[in-house]
Amino acid sequence: MTIFNIKKKRENYKGESIQPDILNFTWLKFLVMSIALVSCSPKSAYQEYVSDVYQTSEAGDNLKLIASDGAKTTSSEVKKVTLELLPNQEFQKYYGFGASFTESSAWNLATIPVELRKNVLTKLFSPTEGAGFTLTRTHINSSDYSNTHYTYVEEGDEDLSTFSIQEDMKGFSGDENDQVHGIELIDPNYDLIPMILEASSIPGADFKIIASPWSPPSWMKIGETAKMTNGTLLPKYYGLWAKYLSKYVSAYKEKGITLWGLTPQNEPLHAHDAAWDSNGFTPEQGRDFLRDHLGPQLVKDGHLKLDDLDAGLRVLIYDHNKSTMNDYVAATYRDPEASKYAWGTAFHWYTNSELKENNWYANELAELEKTWPNKGMIHTESSIDIDANDPIGQYWRAGTDYAGTFVPFETYAYDIITDLNHGTQGYIEWCSILSSKGQPNPYDNFNSAPVLINPVTDEVTYTPLYYLLSHFSKFIRPDAHRIGVKGEEVDGLIYTAAKNPDGSIAVVVFNKNKEVHEVSIALDTKTFTSKIAPRSVQTIHLRSK
Repeated sequence: MTIFNIKKKRENYKGESIQPDILNFTWLKFLVMSIALVSCSPKSAYQEYVSDVYQTSEAGDNLKLIASDGAKTTSSEVKKVTLELLPNQEFQKYYGFGASFTESSAWNLATIPVELRKNVLTKLFSPTEGAGFTLTRTHINSSDYSNTHYTYVEEGDEDLSTFSIQEDMKGFSGDENDQVHGIELIDPNYDLIPMILEASSIPGADFKIIASPWSPPSWMKIGETAKMTNGTLLPKYYGLWAKYLSKYVSAYKEKGITLWGLTPQNEPLHAHDAAWDSNGFTPEQGRDFLRDHLGPQLVKDGHLKLDDLDAGLRVLIYDHNKSTMNDYVAATYRDPEASKYAWGTAFHWYTNSELKENNWYANELAELEKTWPNKGMIHTESSIDIDANDPIGQYWRAGTDYAGTFVPFETYAYDIITDLNHGTQGYIEWCSILSSKGQPNPYDNFNSAPVLINPVTDEVTYTPLYYLLSHFSKFIRPDAHRIGVKGEEVDGLIYTAAKNPDGSIAVVVFNKNKEVHEVSIALDTKTFTSKIAPRSVQTIHLRSK
C-alpha cells in the first residue's frame, strides 16, 4: 500500500462514524510503513568516502597533503566553484603517466652513489613512496639524448648477423663527448638496460614501455645532412629495417624487458630540418612500411596479435606534433591492410608557444577521437629548454626558447588536462632524468626534466614538472577510466576526473588565477570542499575509509 492509498483511505472515512481506536490503529500502520520506506532507501556507494587533498603551487607546496574535507569558507570574497562528478558516465581507459628512459638519464644515474640512485628510481616508480610512473618510453638506436650516435649492427650488415643490443648495456667510458669528459662515474657499468631493470625492481613498480627509433643506420638511408640526421630510409631496406626492429623487441625480451608498444618512427616529418638523429617518412611511406614490412614481420615473430591488438606489442603510428596528426594518420587508417596492424596514434606537443592560441589543439584531439574511435591515443613526448640558473622558478614564469614564449607549468597543466578530456589514454614526458645543465646532449639542445642531477656534487633536484606529473600518475592508476564532470566554466580553472579500479576517484584541478578558489565537489549525496591556492594544481583523492 502506498502513502497515497493510505491518504485516500482516510479521506474515504470522512463523514462516517469512525471509532477512535480504529483511527489510532490506522495511524500506527502509517507510521510503521513510513519508517520502513525510509530505511529501505538505497544507501549511497560513496557515503563512507573521505577526501585527501594534495597541492603543488608556485608558493612552494610540492604534492603536499594540505587538508582533508572541511575547507569550506563563508567568506564572500572567495570565488566558489561547484563540480558534480558523474561516476557512471565513463569514457576512455587510462594506461598510465610518466617519463622516458634515455641513455642520458642512465649516464646521470651512473655518476651518483648507488643508494642515492635507488632513491631517485624509488621517487620515480614507487606508487607509495614516489610518483608511481606507469607509462614510459625509450629509444631504439641512439636519440638526441644519447652520448653518441650508435646502432646495433656493423655497417653494411644486410643479414643482421652482427645485431646486438650490447650498446644499451655496456656502460660508459667518460670519453663519449665533451659534456661527460672528466666527470667521475661511480658505476661505469651502468647503462640504459640496467636502468630499466633496476627501475623494475623497485617495490611496487609496474610500468609499460613504448620504444621508438630515431634513425636507421646511415647506410640504409639517403639524403642525410649528417650522420643519422635527416634523410629517409631507402625503400630497398624497408624489409631489413622491419627485421631489425623486430629483433630489437626480441632482444629486449630476452633481457627481461617486454615492451608494451612501438612506434615505427619518431617524428617522421623531420626529413630535412632536424639537428639530431632523425628519419623522414611521408604519410604514404609510413603506411607502406607498416602494411608491407613491419606489421607482417612483427606478426611472423609472434610480437603482434592481429586478432587482438591489445594482447601483444602495440604499434602506435605517427609520433609527431598533434597539430598535424589527423592529416598524417589518415593514409594508414583508411587502408584496411595497413590499419589492421595499428593499435593507435602517438603524438607530441611541440610548437609549445602555439598551444595556448590553438586551445591546446582540442579540436584536433576531438577529431582524432571521433574519426578513429577504435584506435588508442597516447601523448608520447614533451619537453622544454632548461634555465640552468633557475631550474625551479622557470616553470612559473614566462620564458622564451626555440618554441616561443610560454609559462611551462601552466602550459603543461593545460596540455595534459586538455589531452585527457579529449580521449588521450596516457601522457609521457621526454627524459626522466638529466643533469642540472640539461645534459648530456651532443647537439647543445639542453632540456629540463622531472629530475635534475648535479653529476659533480650529487645534488638531486625534483622540478615542479616531477610534482605535476605525480598529481596524475600517483592517483590515476592503470585501467582507470575518465568520468564525467559537470560544472560551470571558470576562466583560469581547468579540471578532469577519473575513477580507479579500486573505486577511488581522483579529481585534478589547475588554478592559473592569482586568487584562491573554493571548489565544492558533489558526489552522489556527499559534497567535498577544498580551497585551491593561486597558481596551483590539486588532486582531490576521494576514497573509502
